[in-house]
Amino acid sequence: MSGAQLSAAHAEAGRRARNARLGLLGPAVLIILLISILPLGITVVYSFLTPGTYGGVTWEFSTAAYVQFLFEEDIFDGTLAFNPAYLQIFLRSIGLAFGAMIGTLILGFPTAYFIATKPRQQRTFWLFLITLPFWTNILIRTYAMLLIIRDEGFINLTLMNLRIINHPLSILYTDTAVFIGLIYTYLPFMVLPLYASLEKLDFRLVEAGYDLYASRWKVLSHVIAPLAKPGIIAGCVLVFIPGLGAYITPELLGGGKKLMIGNMIAIQFGSSRNWPFGSAAALILMALVVIVLLVYARAAGREAKAHG
Repeated sequence: MSGAQLSAAHAEAGRRARNARLGLLGPAVLIILLISILPLGITVVYSFLTPGTYGGVTWEFSTAAYVQFLFEEDIFDGTLAFNPAYLQIFLRSIGLAFGAMIGTLILGFPTAYFIATKPRQQRTFWLFLITLPFWTNILIRTYAMLLIIRDEGFINLTLMNLRIINHPLSILYTDTAVFIGLIYTYLPFMVLPLYASLEKLDFRLVEAGYDLYASRWKVLSHVIAPLAKPGIIAGCVLVFIPGLGAYITPELLGGGKKLMIGNMIAIQFGSSRNWPFGSAAALILMALVVIVLLVYARAAGREAKAHG
């Protein structure tokens, strides 16, 4: 066989291999289109339509859903006035998600460090305890927290029996209750990536820091924290993003009075029957998530360059 024939045979084999790979990828691509891109496209289209009288949409182009996010239209003369109600819900959601992120970091870092410093044969047991809550539905876990922090719950009864307080603390149906619930729900999301980073930590560096007469705070801030930075960033993203769109926690612990973005979107598709505004709010939430992911990707890229 000549060289030209060999080249043609190799090219034909390569083409068949590419076609085979494309054939195998075809079902996966189709599934992604059906369950991801198609619903997103429908949401984008609905956000630019007019609400139907009894729900659904009317096929008339309108940007009113996006205007409604910041402005309220006067029913008599059609003038627009700034209305911060929905913006406040977004800001409350961002604040609670950020607070939960900081709270889980404060609680999760020493927990992950404790597990990482245990003998290897014991770490599996402690990780099992951390992941154990995932075995129970989030609705049940959140309802259990409701029973703990209510006026007649475990916390108030314990404090009153110890004579620390005379009257029950009004925690339930407040932002504090939602904050506690978010920390409880997403704490494992912080512990696991932190543990993955701290497990790889060379503790001889920690010992070297103490040998150089560094205080515990300096060893933590100058040795341990920088080396655990990838886990810190990953944990913060994993807590902040789902916390931003939380639904069950504010619905149960906030009593429907302390709305977050997820609750507001559900109301628009439910009792308010304003599908275009619900779609617009969902897209605004998605834009916030994309911004957070871009910041994370940029930070991860800088980290990779620093160690490259």
